Amino acid sequence: MAVAQPPDRVSSHQAHAWFMFFGDHAVRGPWGVHLEGQWRRHDLAAKWQQLLLRPGVNFEVNRRLMLTLGYAFVDTFRYGEFPVAYRFPEHRLFQQALLRQPAGKLHLTHRYRLEQRLLGEMLPAAGGGTTVANWRHENRFRYMVRGTVPFRGDSIVKGSWYFAGYNELFVNFGKNVANNVFDQNRAYAALGRDLGPPGRLEFGYLHQLLQQRSGRVLEHNHTLQVALYSTLPFRWRREKPAATRQP
Repeated sequence: MAVAQPPDRVSSHQAHAWFMFFGDHAVRGPWGVHLEGQWRRHDLAAKWQQLLLRPGVNFEVNRRLMLTLGYAFVDTFRYGEFPVAYRFPEHRLFQQALLRQPAGKLHLTHRYRLEQRLLGEMLPAAGGGTTVANWRHENRFRYMVRGTVPFRGDSIVKGSWYFAGYNELFVNFGKNVANNVFDQNRAYAALGRDLGPPGRLEFGYLHQLLQQRSGRVLEHNHTLQVALYSTLPFRWRREKPAATRQP
């Protein structure tokens, strides 16, 4: 069944560069922390697009399943052919399940994420600049499937080069969502290298197909990505008490 498209729908193509850090660090037992920062730039790094900071708490259920509860702050700037009226902030809570699925040389991960978003609706301030006039609440569900495969050998070890790719779908829902139930889709392909303890470094290309809130504008964001993935443990050891000297 064909779905009619609005007659005034337009597409916009832009070039971005994203520089990212993803850390999942074991702390004690099954508990760990997630630390994430993304520096997103427009016009191939010439101008700001977004700043994203996303900490969280991890719980390893077993070797295949990890649960995460966290918070994100996002600062979105005006960019592209059809920019938002004003730069605006966003606060999110998120809940996530990460399911690991080894399949021979191919290692798959499935990520299911639910987000509760508060987006700042901005107006000009009396003394200049802008101010938050209202916080709009929206919900979003995200599903990502990601795969990695080494170029040599059966597993990725220190010094290995590998291929990585993923696809992620974003769907909005809630009473404040009208024209963009489909929010965006991200398709990614990259070359990666395992650096040992520091983590894995990836250089890749991302195509982000994003529907703006009006439903009228579809952004095709062609994005260079540089990402460091780290799993360095933050575990600590308790010092053993000094032996008591016998008289």
